[in-house]
Amino acid sequence: QVQLVESGGGLAQAGGSLRLSCAASGRTVNTYAMGWFRQAPGKEREFVAAISRPGGKFDYLGSLKGRFTISRDNAKNTVVLQMNSLKPEDTAVYYCAAADTYYPGSQLGLYDYWGQGTQVTVSS
Repeated sequence: QVQLVESGGGLAQAGGSLRLSCAASGRTVNTYAMGWFRQAPGKEREFVAAISRPGGKFDYLGSLKGRFTISRDNAKNTVVLQMNSLKPEDTAVYYCAAADTYYPGSQLGLYDYWGQGTQVTVSS
């Protein structure tokens, strides 16, 4: 079993950048497919990005392509979400998730492990 802890959230201005990290403990992160999701107040949790096990296949929420990038840092046992050109509508709690399956992609229900989330707030 793996434990996930997100970090790197905070306050950013529109047009700025944030880098979220998801640190894994208990097992190495490259044995899982990994995903990022987000949940804004009053809204359902939505898919942001995913990377397959062991990598090479990626997927993004359509509106985020070109602005967000998911990657692995196996040396640090983390998964990173680089967020550029931030917009106020990106404001949400961002969650890291891990799946035992090869590639659940955007299928929230197929992820087995979740972090506690990190708040991202983008001001206009």
